[in-house]
Amino acid sequence: MTFPSQPGGRDAGRSNDELAAAARSGDTDATEALLRSHLARIHATCRRLCRDPGDAEDAAQESLIAIVRGLPRFDGRSSVSSWIYRITTNACMDELRRRRRRPVPEEPSGDPAWAEISSRGSGQPAAPGADRGSDPADAAVASELRAQLADALGELPEDYRVAVVLRDVADLEYSTIAEVLGVPVGTVRSRIARGRGRLADLLAPRLDGDHPPEGYSGDSGTESARDASKGMEQK
Repeated sequence: MTFPSQPGGRDAGRSNDELAAAARSGDTDATEALLRSHLARIHATCRRLCRDPGDAEDAAQESLIAIVRGLPRFDGRSSVSSWIYRITTNACMDELRRRRRRPVPEEPSGDPAWAEISSRGSGQPAAPGADRGSDPADAAVASELRAQLADALGELPEDYRVAVVLRDVADLEYSTIAEVLGVPVGTVRSRIARGRGRLADLLAPRLDGDHPPEGYSGDSGTESARDASKGMEQK
């Protein structure tokens, strides 16, 4: 599914609830606007949960299809965001289960599909050479750091990884994550804190002697891990 990069018209500025209500009534423009507003974060979430670019793309497409098909039955008992990211998370978990039943190819360190999403509105990976205006050496270092961050995140236990991604990549509130995962808010906070701490521990030896990403230092604990995991999509 592809959408115009810039929203506009009468749907601009409408809330999720307003767009969902209109979409349930068959308004295709509202459906597209709702999907567009979440597209970048859906792709980012799938990339970080699935790791494999092909699996992530499959999960993102399955999520979008399930959202469109499910909109007429959405009853508003949860927030629109909770509903969307529950679908996205479930699609990613389905892909991970399928992946466990087949060999996993080694991830190429320079795979452009692992580049950051170039803008919040596009929902697409940055094209190869997108950093043409920057120093090639700096771009190479940034690419390597992103790969190390992604590898470290992939080593987290699944419960921690999902919670950290939903908070630091999808940028969801703790209460929304609790709805998505069906656990208490306190459990969400615990998983995120433990996941960030573990992420910091994993990154420290990998970055020893290298230039750390902006906002990261080996002994700054969960705050550094939060900044580092956010940096995977925002650098």
